[in-house]
Amino acid sequence: MFLTYKDLSELFPNSRGIRDINLPFHTISSFAEQNQPKGLFIPLSEESGELGKAIENGAIGAIWEEGKEIPKYTPNHFPIFITNDIVKGFKEMTKQYMKKIKTSETKNMDMTKFLFLEEKLLNENFKTYDIAVVEENLSLYIEQLSEERRG
Repeated sequence: MFLTYKDLSELFPNSRGIRDINLPFHTISSFAEQNQPKGLFIPLSEESGELGKAIENGAIGAIWEEGKEIPKYTPNHFPIFITNDIVKGFKEMTKQYMKKIKTSETKNMDMTKFLFLEEKLLNENFKTYDIAVVEENLSLYIEQLSEERRG
C-alpha cells in the first residue's frame, strides 16, 4: 500500500503540477542525495539538499514550504504540495499514512519506504516494515526536527 497523490492532496490542497490521484510514491526522503525511486522529497532541514538533485535521484514529487521559492528548473508537471509548516505537514502525512496502513490488509503488500539517514533517527535501523517500529521512529524524528526548529 503506497502513499498516493490522493492521500497528499487531502492534506495539502494547495499544489501545483499534475493532478493524478493514482500516482503512488514508493519512497519518501528528506535528503536529495539519497536514491529515492518514485520518491516524494521533503526538504525538512538545511541539510536536505537541492530539489534538482532529488529529481536526479528519482523524486517524482515534493512537499514544499509556502513562501520558499520553487526552483525555476522544476518541471511544470512535477507535483509540489505546498504547506505553511513543512514539519507539521510531514507529521500529518505520517499520521495519515500510518492510519491507512493500520486499516488495510498489508501483509505481502508493497509499502512506501521512508528513507532517512540513520544518524537522524538516533542510530535506529529504519529499514524495517513493522508498523509499530516505523511509527515510533518517525515520531522520534519529527520530535527531533521540531526541537531543532525551536532551538
